[in-house]
Amino acid sequence: MVSSATERCASSEQAQFFSYGEAANPIRNGLTELVPYRSFSPAFFQEPGSEVLPLDLSESLGCAGPATGPSLCANFIRLDQGELRTSAVATSQLFFVAKGQGETTACGQRFAWTKGDMLVLPAGGDAIHTSADKAAIYWVHDAPLLRHLGVEPSQARFEPTFYSHQDSEQRLAEIAKSASGAKANRVSVLLGNSAFPQSRTVSQTLWAMLGILPANQEQMPHRHQSIALDFAVACEPGCYTLIGTELNDQGRIINPHREDWAPGAAFVTPPGYWHSHHNESGADAYVLPIQDAGLHTYLRTLDIRFSG
Repeated sequence: MVSSATERCASSEQAQFFSYGEAANPIRNGLTELVPYRSFSPAFFQEPGSEVLPLDLSESLGCAGPATGPSLCANFIRLDQGELRTSAVATSQLFFVAKGQGETTACGQRFAWTKGDMLVLPAGGDAIHTSADKAAIYWVHDAPLLRHLGVEPSQARFEPTFYSHQDSEQRLAEIAKSASGAKANRVSVLLGNSAFPQSRTVSQTLWAMLGILPANQEQMPHRHQSIALDFAVACEPGCYTLIGTELNDQGRIINPHREDWAPGAAFVTPPGYWHSHHNESGADAYVLPIQDAGLHTYLRTLDIRFSG
């Protein structure tokens, strides 16, 4: 029965009404939790047995877990002379081999890998990983984003894609030796996929960048709206990242939080925060930031900025 114009229909029980100031900035009002600083020790990789360790910050984020950020979940995978299955309700999964050699079977294909290789799987990419010895893998996927949206992927947007360490390292060396590379604040190779020509990223949500931090150099602050789940690929003591929200007149971070690198460790760089990388070790270092920048690039919200 259609109500007349004079009848009053009550709002639904879930309906709420706020002034602009009450709801326009939920982070300022303490309703939405900030992405926390956090680092994760590589000690897990030294323990016996095959296992997956989600780097879970969902309690701090106030969301369902496991989640390392609002849209991404990072994991450590330890293989110890055996087989291990991984599965995620995700559109994109990235596996970076930090140590060892073995193979992964997924999407009807088999991929042999060794240290430094990377494999990116689409939706439906349940995987079986095997290693005859010990191996360590860094695994990042976008299941938290889909969980928040209340959806499951219905199609694979790209083919399983393998990136050999020989090719990525060769391209990185070429960039480092180029005239533009010598002047760049970030000397790095961005890994892309031909399925995403607009964003030039490894998937529609994920960005992956292998960067070199030369000995006795620093990379001045920059920021972006994507979260960065950084993995220290190789480094000596004396490598670290400074993170903060504001810069002084000299383009330096005010009252920074310091994250010291260790080989095989991971740490979180919150979105929108300035961060600079420093190498006081005397040896070149390498870092792999995994970000939700594929999504932000498509939304036109990445907003990368450099100090100065």
